[in-house]
Amino acid sequence: MTGGRSGGDRITRDDLEAKFRALQSDIHGRATDKKQTLVTVGSSVSAAVVIIAYLLGRRSGRRRGSRVEFRRF
Repeated sequence: MTGGRSGGDRITRDDLEAKFRALQSDIHGRATDKKQTLVTVGSSVSAAVVIIAYLLGRRSGRRRGSRVEFRRF
């Protein structure tokens, strides 16, 4: 149960480097995928917040808006 290696073989530096590179590339690939997803979700949420703030501001402005009439003499 040594992961495919016979009991008498020694683990070399090249073996370790190869495993670390494989692990690092796997983690880097996952992080890149997650980063793209987070950017998409973040931009969607920020766009929704801006639209909601705009609509609530328009509604608030209509309720409290005053009408000013100017007369010329």
